[in-house]
Amino acid sequence: MTIADYVDDVRSWVDVLRRHMNTPRIWILGHSEGGVVALASAQEEDVCGVVLIATPGRPMGKVLKGQLNANPENEMLLRQALPIIDALEHRRRVDITNMHPALQSLFNPAIQGVLINAFSYNPGHLISSISKPVLVLQGQRDLQVEETDARLLKAANPQVSLVILPDMNHVMKEVTSDDHKANIASYAEPALPLAPGLIDSIELFLIHNSPFPEK
Repeated sequence: MTIADYVDDVRSWVDVLRRHMNTPRIWILGHSEGGVVALASAQEEDVCGVVLIATPGRPMGKVLKGQLNANPENEMLLRQALPIIDALEHRRRVDITNMHPALQSLFNPAIQGVLINAFSYNPGHLISSISKPVLVLQGQRDLQVEETDARLLKAANPQVSLVILPDMNHVMKEVTSDDHKANIASYAEPALPLAPGLIDSIELFLIHNSPFPEK
């Protein structure tokens, strides 16, 4: 699978929505890696705009390096992990046979092609060429994508709308403390509410960028 394959899926869904809902206004919302797919789909003719949530502002190889470095428990893995990412960024597959089990899972040969393709996309370059409305939403409690990423997207295209939500984590849940374990635990708690301001920000953005139909 490649990002281009996912863009083809988006194109198909847009076509289905246009035919079954009889609407010319179709928006794409992408979360995390899906935000890169959304950016790559934005130029589709029937897409009128994009909403990005927790979307990397850097190539995903750099994001993964940052994630691994940010967790002290990964220190013993970094000596092997970082060169693997470097190789994949340069479109070279890696033999992981004798490496740590965690790295064998993360860089399984079956997904190295997916990673090579994903690492080749630069979200900053993608967003810089978009003239349609774009909303970037980022939580300050996100352990996987940083606020810096959202600001990089904004810097690459000053026309985009940027909203920073102080108590939103990576999976859009409300987290009110710096407790790392509690933040991760929230990923598996479906009863937890969405972060305050998330839905309101999307609604206001869509209303502002959707002209009233002609009478």
